[in-house]
This record gives sequence, C-alpha cells and structure tokens, in this order.
Amino acid sequence: MTEVDLEDIGARLAGRFGPDAEGWLAGVPALAARLAARWGFTLGELFDSGASSVVLRCRWSDGTPAVLKLSPDGALLAKQLEMLRVFAPTGRVPAVLAADADAGAMMLEEIQPGTAAEDLPSSSLPARWGELLTALHAVAPPADWQWTLRGRFEESFDRIGRRLADPAIGARIGEDTWQRAIERCEALLDTQDKVVLLHGDLHLGNVLDGGAARGLIAIDPKACVGDPCFDAVDYVVAGAGHEGVDARCRLVADACGLDVDRLYAWSRVVAPMFAIAHLTYGGPERALGELLALAS
Repeated sequence: MTEVDLEDIGARLAGRFGPDAEGWLAGVPALAARLAARWGFTLGELFDSGASSVVLRCRWSDGTPAVLKLSPDGALLAKQLEMLRVFAPTGRVPAVLAADADAGAMMLEEIQPGTAAEDLPSSSLPARWGELLTALHAVAPPADWQWTLRGRFEESFDRIGRRLADPAIGARIGEDTWQRAIERCEALLDTQDKVVLLHGDLHLGNVLDGGAARGLIAIDPKACVGDPCFDAVDYVVAGAGHEGVDARCRLVADACGLDVDRLYAWSRVVAPMFAIAHLTYGGPERALGELLALAS
C-alpha cells in the first residue's frame, strides 16, 4: 500500500470511525504482513476498499485468488463473518478461508469474474436476481437471530436522517417527507405476513457475477429477518432515471415472485434515502426528480 492509498482510505475510515482510525490504519501494513506469515498467503494490491474496511487482493496457499478484509471494528467484522457462515450453504456468498475477529481480519475467496450487477446485461438481470433471492431466502433464520428489518430501519432513519441538517439536502427533502417515509415503513413492518432471512443490503454494487456455474454472488450481508421484498427494493429504486421505478418494479416483482404493490410501497420508503445519496454524491437530476416524486 502506498502513502497515497493510505491517505485516500484514511479519509473514508475517519468519516466512519473517527480520528482514531488513522492510528489503526498506520498499522495495517504490519498487520497484513503478520497474517500473511501466519496463514501462508501472498499479499497483492489494494482492492476496492470501502468506508469500514481495507481490502487487499491476495493469493491463498493453494493458488486460490482471495481478498483480505481488515477492519478497525472487530465486532462489525465478527458480525459479517457470522452472516457469511449462515448463508454459506447456498454457495451464493463468498467462502470464508480464514478469520480472526480479534485482529479484525478475514480472508475470503475472490469472486470471479466478479463483474458488479450494475454492469451486467440488464435484460438478464431480473431473472438472475430472482434466482439469487430464491437461494438466499431458503435459508431458515437461526432461532436466536437478533437482527430484524425493523431494527435495521430504526438505525438507518436515525443515521441518515441527521443529514437533513445539511442545507443543500434540507432544501430538497423536508422533515415532512422524512416523516412520511417513517410512517410508510412502520405500516409495512406492521403488516409483514411472511418473513425470511434477508441479505439486508442487496444493492447493485453488493452483487457480483460468479460465472455460469454459480450465478450471482452477494457480498457484505447485513442479514436480518423481514419482508422478502426488501432484498429487491434497492434494485428497483435504481431504475430511477432509467426505465423508471414503476416499470422496473413490475419487471422485478414478476421475476422474483414478489407482491408488486408491497415492493412499490417499499420503494417509496427508501426513495428519500436514495435522494440524499444523489444530493451528496452528485447523481443525475433526472433520477433525483423521480426519487423526490416517489417520496412525496
């Protein structure tokens, strides 16, 4: 890892974990080297690190392409590890090759070819998404599973809602819109007549092409128990500015065997969250306009 790499990642980690993340990041090269000696893998280049972890390409001892994921939040990584192991029998998540939650480290197979779902042919994606959901939702929730969709939304509304204080966001998304989304969410949560073990964060960037033999592979689960429609809603709302949310909703509901009205209702819940992301990161105005209309 170069100093430039560390600076870029450090800004993202500090935004998530605070200034202490800088001290942790300074020790990452030594930590990775110790793990390489201990687990017997060869370190490669920096790979697609996010806001909560550093990820390095590696080659496992038998030649298997792999990724080393390191996080300053050992508890978060331990939770992800538990979720991956629950879904492991489906073959629809990356295999865990080694892990040390105390060190904030886990080694995963690298998914190949690994093309993100957003870059796959759009015509084939609904059917493949349906196959993915069928596999994931067939996993019985463990009896003592503590994470629910209700809890997931309580955290999301609290965390994302703070961003309404930003004048640029508050000018386009008012408290009334936010409260309406909360009320819609509560109504849907109160009427769940079927619940499954959800991936919980199944957006297009968290689904990779595993090739013809494996199909789509889901990464970075935030597994919780709730309405099966939720694992399709991010894909649906990403239709804003393209074929449109309504058209994509009907297509996806049919391909995934979901209730089209509930799926559309969930899209209205998450629309203001998507709009905040567009306002923050500069999404196209056409998509933003559709999201704001959907949230109204």
